[in-house]
Amino acid sequence: MRVFNSIVLLISGAMFACSEAKEGSQEIPSESFRNEVAATEVRTAIAERKSFDYLINATGKLEALSEVKALVEREGYLEKVQILEGQFVQKGQVIATLDRREAEFALEKARINLIKAQSELEVLKAQFQLALESKDPKVAQTVQDRIRVNSGLSLAEVELKEAELNLARCEVRAPVSGRIANIKFKEGSLVTKNAEFAEILSTDQLLLRVKVLESDIPLISSSQKAEVYPISDPQNALEGRVTAINPKVDENGLVQVSLTLTTSKNLLPGMNARAIIRAPQSKSLVVPKDAVVFRSGRAVVFTIENGKESKWNYVEVGKDNGREIEVLDGIPENSTVITSNNLQLAHQAPVKIVNP
Repeated sequence: MRVFNSIVLLISGAMFACSEAKEGSQEIPSESFRNEVAATEVRTAIAERKSFDYLINATGKLEALSEVKALVEREGYLEKVQILEGQFVQKGQVIATLDRREAEFALEKARINLIKAQSELEVLKAQFQLALESKDPKVAQTVQDRIRVNSGLSLAEVELKEAELNLARCEVRAPVSGRIANIKFKEGSLVTKNAEFAEILSTDQLLLRVKVLESDIPLISSSQKAEVYPISDPQNALEGRVTAINPKVDENGLVQVSLTLTTSKNLLPGMNARAIIRAPQSKSLVVPKDAVVFRSGRAVVFTIENGKESKWNYVEVGKDNGREIEVLDGIPENSTVITSNNLQLAHQAPVKIVNP
């Protein structure tokens, strides 16, 4: 019996103690827990309505503004190559020569035929002197033309010009000024008519062709500024401008845009480069990109409430340029937004602003 009484007393005491502890815990206000949590240090910025540059990124290869093929205009053996790859040549400069002997013989033959025809012309003039001296100018001109044809002079003159042209075609000349690339033949090679001898690139001005999304095309216009970053020197931006927009969309939903660079120093055709085309937008409400976090697939921006608490705001975002992002809806203009330590931040969490 004594043992039973002792057990009852112990159970009663324990129940009384738990009841007191429960009553004591209910008396502690919930606000005290929030005060005990350390405030998160955050940096802030202001949601401003201002001009916003949307950046369109694209990559491509540099090309010479002008790429022309130097062609061999007649068949023959390549006697001499007078240039090297990479060498700069002027328009009209001789860059190679073919064996000239056959063309020179043809030219000499044409000259002899011309002299022969001129002699025949003199004979015919003597025979038709009266007609040539006719008072009717039409009759005299008609006789003169027929004599030239019958003597063979007209044909001889044409054949002489043709022979001179064929001789000139023994020289391969640069059609434009630029640098030589991709020489196809060596000295002694037998080349055919219209064979490609080399390419000439006008490397003093380069072109960058890039592919951009069709949805971005309405934001691009001719003469629009762009920044070009060659892979060989990705830290230094070169200035470029939009010079052409292909009016056709390809099968991947991309449109080709051509950019002309203002300098070609230390650059070569074929180099890879990245372009950033600036598309200025109208006045937009923008925040730093770091102010936007995503929770369950939705964009969230935390603002400062009462100067010491965070406020969770679902927002609708628009374009971004890598540094700033448009906010279309969700926060008012001139809101103070949190830009750091916001990845795990909760609604109404205590914060401390530590902007420098």
